Amino acid sequence: MDLSALTAIDVHTHVEQDGHGCFALDQELLDASAKYFRADQDRTPTVTAIAEHYRARNMAAVVFTVEAPAATGHPALSSEEIADAAAAHPDVLIPFGSVDPHSGKAAVHRARRLVAEHGVRGFKFHPSLQGFEPNDPRFYPLYEAIGELGVPALFHTGQTGIGAGLPGGRGIKLRYSNPMLLDDVAADFPHLTIILAHPSVPWQDEAISVATHKANVYIDLSGWSPKYFPPQLVRAANTLLKRKVLFGSDFPVITPDRWLADFAELDIKDEVRPLILKDNAIRMLGLS
Repeated sequence: MDLSALTAIDVHTHVEQDGHGCFALDQELLDASAKYFRADQDRTPTVTAIAEHYRARNMAAVVFTVEAPAATGHPALSSEEIADAAAAHPDVLIPFGSVDPHSGKAAVHRARRLVAEHGVRGFKFHPSLQGFEPNDPRFYPLYEAIGELGVPALFHTGQTGIGAGLPGGRGIKLRYSNPMLLDDVAADFPHLTIILAHPSVPWQDEAISVATHKANVYIDLSGWSPKYFPPQLVRAANTLLKRKVLFGSDFPVITPDRWLADFAELDIKDEVRPLILKDNAIRMLGLS
C-alpha cells in the first residue's frame, strides 16, 4: 500500500454480500437500514466492488462484516473469505475480522487464526446487534487475545440504523452500545487499542470523555454526515482529540463522496484535516 499516494483512509466500511450471493443481514433489516440512512445506492457491495470504489478515489478502506448469528439467527458472512478476497487488493483494502462473542473459547481461537492465517488487521464488534454487554467479564478472554495479537477492536457505539423503525427495533437494545461500557474494557486492557465507532449519540459526551481519558481509545466519525455532528464532537476533534479522531464513512449506507463533501464544509482547522483523513489511521493501524 502506497500511503503517500492515498488521499484518505476510511476505517469503517461494510461488506454486505459475499461471493455466493449471501447477505450480511436479512432483508427486513437491510431495508430498514437503507430507509434510515436514505441510501439509494447499492446497499450490498462485495469486497471487489468496495476495492474498485475506493481505488477510483485514491483511498484505502478497512473492510469487515459483523458476525451475529447467536443474537439474530442469520448466518454470518465468512471473515476468512472477506480477508482472503481483500488480499487480492492490498493497495486499497485492510481486512478486519468479526467473531460472535457468544461463541466463547471458539471465538478466541478463531480470532487468533484470522490474524495468523488470514492477515486480519483488527476486529469489528456491534454490541447491540450481537446482543452483548461489552464489559461483561465473560468476554474478557477474547479481548485479552486481541490485545496480545496487537490489533485494534472497533466497537459500534450509540444509535444504530439496524432495526430502526421496526416494532421493538427487532429486539436490538441500544444500551449495549453505550461507550461507558467500553471505558471498563479500556481500563482493564490498557494495551488493547479500542475504536469507538460513530458519533455516539445519545452518549456523545461520554465517548469524548473516554477517548480523552484513555490513551488506548480512538473515535471514528462514521455513520453520520459531518453536517450533523454534535458541536462538542467538532470542538474535541479540533483540539483535545485531534490525534485520536478517524475518518470513517459507514459505506455503503453513507458514501465517502457524500461524507467528504460535507466534511469540507465543517469548521475543522487546516492542520487537523490530514490527521483525521489519513495520518491518525496510519499510526493507529501501524501501517507506517
